[in-house]
Amino acid sequence: MDLLHVSIKKAGYESNESIIHSIDFELQSGELIGIIGSNGAGKSTTIKGMLGLLAHMDGSIKIKNGCTYSYIPERPVFYDELTLWEHLDFIAAVEELEQEKFHSDAERLLKKFSLQEHKHQFPQTFSKGMQQKAMLVLAFITKPSFYIIDEPFMGLDPMATKLLLDSLQEERIRGAGILMSTHVLDTAEKICDRFLMIHHGTLTAIGTLGAFREKCGLHNGSLFECFHYIAGEAADE
Repeated sequence: MDLLHVSIKKAGYESNESIIHSIDFELQSGELIGIIGSNGAGKSTTIKGMLGLLAHMDGSIKIKNGCTYSYIPERPVFYDELTLWEHLDFIAAVEELEQEKFHSDAERLLKKFSLQEHKHQFPQTFSKGMQQKAMLVLAFITKPSFYIIDEPFMGLDPMATKLLLDSLQEERIRGAGILMSTHVLDTAEKICDRFLMIHHGTLTAIGTLGAFREKCGLHNGSLFECFHYIAGEAADE
């Protein structure tokens, strides 16, 4: 069975206004799906629908029995009164993580993302890039069944981006699924198995890069080129 099945007939922030509609897809173990689309296309609204944050939604979000997930938002969110280590300790308590393994995993992740020296500091004092790395550490510590990630490359320097990509690959090998919204199409082309293209709130195209190329008639086209072709075609309809 799929880790996640999303079927949204229509959804929005007001009862009389539909922002997204006809969004239907599944996420499988070890799969990395890229959600792509222009600003305002409905990517973040789709993620909010999956997280149960939309007051008005006609549809269903089905998560495989026993599966857990981590959500990494585009803008980092922290508790003002907690240090980074206290954030980690709080998650460990809520998720009932085994203490010895938690400490080992936490120290490994902090070292990996160069945050060991800052673990007893408040994340609000961090730079934007450090805050983004802190969010990644908090997400990875629970080893969830799948991840929902909104614009993960924002604020990350090249070294941190490489660390993130390596970490995502490790999680995929472990069997975790990854659903990632991004504007960075050249990177998405290299790492994603499939793509969901949302345009004006509708799932306009879904499939591999090969399927996108076939749809466009661009046999050697990049994801960037296919994206613009499909977007232009949808605008003409």
